[in-house]
Amino acid sequence: MQAQTVISTLDKYRPILIAGATASGKSALALKIAAELGGVIVNADALQVYDGWRILTARPSMQEEWQVPHLLYGHVSNQASYSVGDWLRDIAPILVSGQRPIIVGGTGLYFRALTEGLADIPPIPNDIRASSAQLLANGQISHMLETLDAATKSKIDVQNPMRVSRAWEVLQATGQSIVEWHAQTAPPMMALNNCNAIHLASPVEWLNARLALRFDMMINAGALDEAQANLEHWDPDLRSSQAIGAPEMIAYLHGQYSLEQAKAFAVTASRQYAKRQRTWFRKRMVDWRSIAADQL
Repeated sequence: MQAQTVISTLDKYRPILIAGATASGKSALALKIAAELGGVIVNADALQVYDGWRILTARPSMQEEWQVPHLLYGHVSNQASYSVGDWLRDIAPILVSGQRPIIVGGTGLYFRALTEGLADIPPIPNDIRASSAQLLANGQISHMLETLDAATKSKIDVQNPMRVSRAWEVLQATGQSIVEWHAQTAPPMMALNNCNAIHLASPVEWLNARLALRFDMMINAGALDEAQANLEHWDPDLRSSQAIGAPEMIAYLHGQYSLEQAKAFAVTASRQYAKRQRTWFRKRMVDWRSIAADQL
């Protein structure tokens, strides 16, 4: 199905949601829709919010941002923490601004919170966050999992360290499981049945080839210069430092890898991340319209 065909089937007055794995072509489709139907493109990627990683997080280029309005891209300092709750607070005024939002990204939790609601979990104290980070750094994710109840482990992605650590932090901080908090969730900000909700489904081999090619393009576009600019304040415990390819580029600059090794490890990390995304979307987005990304 060609992009133009997809666009012709969209309700012109409803918000548009575009979700998919990294490198699946989400941003390109959003640009085409905005050019054809109007609207403002809104970021729903948890790493593209950070100001220090335009290239490695595949944020839209400055030229693309000039073509149509883009919001919630690069508006958070690399040193700051930023949660799904922060994102909901930031997107709230956009949703009532009168501009039709085209919300695009690869962070499934953002879309879930937007269309299903978000539990009002209290902020996690810094000492618990520090303990969580230390457990992750020491490879003790199994210890975290042991403390979680069966209901929580059945609901979260136990292969995703960030989801496990978040569930562990909530339990330690509040004495309630994250599942119990979610049971108290407030109504969603946006009903899914009032949106054009698109999931770009990506064939594995097609996407893997794109990821390898894209990382070479990132290097050519200045990813090493970007990593060098972030080197002085690099902190592996920061959320922004989880940008795919960032740890590998920093390791290269520290002389720990050759450039070819760093590229190979970064591509592997990208593929692993895309696999987790595909699994999440396949399980959670059954009510979304699925479109083959390789056919656009």
